[in-house]
Amino acid sequence: MARRTGKTRARKPQQTGPEATGIEPRIVDAALALAAERRWREVALADIAQRAGVTLVDVYRHCPSKAAALAAFSRRIDAAVLAGAAGEDADEAGPRDRLFDVIMRRLDALAPYKQGVASIMADLPADPISALAQQRPFLRSMAWMLEAAGLSGAGLAGALRVRGLALVYLSTLRVWLADDGADLARTMAALDRSLKRAEATIKLLPRAWR
Repeated sequence: MARRTGKTRARKPQQTGPEATGIEPRIVDAALALAAERRWREVALADIAQRAGVTLVDVYRHCPSKAAALAAFSRRIDAAVLAGAAGEDADEAGPRDRLFDVIMRRLDALAPYKQGVASIMADLPADPISALAQQRPFLRSMAWMLEAAGLSGAGLAGALRVRGLALVYLSTLRVWLADDGADLARTMAALDRSLKRAEATIKLLPRAWR
């Protein structure tokens, strides 16, 4: 999480090279830290800049909106999920077990930001524009989760898989946000049920669409 840095020091306004590569992560950390402390709707870009210890110009260049900060956060979580998939043998387990593992890895990656994620999820429905802006990054994340599980998100069948996984993930996420157990038993049980229902639904589809 980002730490308070006090007064913002003067910065060169044209930083765009390697020295600027750490700015986006600081902005994302600051946004999630502030979301954990207050309602997401109450977090302003100026607040994020102050907490990150950067200028508004930096925020404009790297995350010009709160939606952009969330998209950057989503990419961070995607990378953590994909890194966890490295070196695994996708043939050792069935599709449902692989998806179970991928979704739980995503929730593990989200765990340090749980309070901030809860704040964001609570406020997005009241902000349709921001919610709409998150649709594409969210579906892209779901497509990459399919790939991490050894499944394709390409074509019409892939698009159906992506949206089906999105429903499974969102229903599981709601349970996870309210699950205080150290072993996440409620979350895992809910995920298992959702995946079994999805698997049963897929079996009802024409073979070409499965």
